[in-house]
Amino acid sequence: MDDIDRALIQRLQEDAGQSYAALAASVGLSAGATHERVRKLRERGVIRRTTVEVDPAAVGSGVLAYVMVDSTAWMGDSRAAFEGIAEIQEAHIIAGSASVMVKIRTGTTEQLQDVLRRLYAIDGVSGTQATVVLETFFERPLPL
Repeated sequence: MDDIDRALIQRLQEDAGQSYAALAASVGLSAGATHERVRKLRERGVIRRTTVEVDPAAVGSGVLAYVMVDSTAWMGDSRAAFEGIAEIQEAHIIAGSASVMVKIRTGTTEQLQDVLRRLYAIDGVSGTQATVVLETFFERPLPL
């Protein structure tokens, strides 16, 4: 990966919907060469997907919580159970006092409480520690 690839990725992280012509102009290549580079970045798995950033509050999911999940067993085989809870945006096996950390978005704290109940239904889960976000200062794209 060279400096042009890094610049392309950075620009795509800022706005993945821009045209190849605009993207090409920003890095000094032709649209065709830019398209080919982006295609190769996708093939190599550097670019995993193209998506749209949605304002969670605007679609009724303004409550954000990070939850540490305690367990009595290894949780590495429980991916499907966590994926089955739609409100979980991310789930990570972690080292430390907890086994899993999840990022949850809901519309209300009552809905968050319901998600916590469903977490307890996963085999091996013995407890949770939730931290509710009051305000997000910023979120950054991946630095390159």
